[in-house]
Amino acid sequence: MVIKQTCIWIWLQDGKIFKAITCSEEGSLRIYDENDNLILRRTGLSRYQVKQIEENILRYGARKINKDTEPFRFLGK
Repeated sequence: MVIKQTCIWIWLQDGKIFKAITCSEEGSLRIYDENDNLILRRTGLSRYQVKQIEENILRYGARKINKDTEPFRFLGK
């Protein structure tokens, strides 16, 4: 079984929580709202494009969370 290199990003925008999941191996990006509704999905991105997206997400105050952490633990930091 191959473990894919996915990253989960969480940020607060206009009083709402958003989540992004990026995968540089697949070249994909998915963004969800606070109700876990899919807002945006992009596929076919290069590794460089995914890296640029992750840097922009960080610039806007997102936090990268571990896939194994408890939900919403990041808010206390």
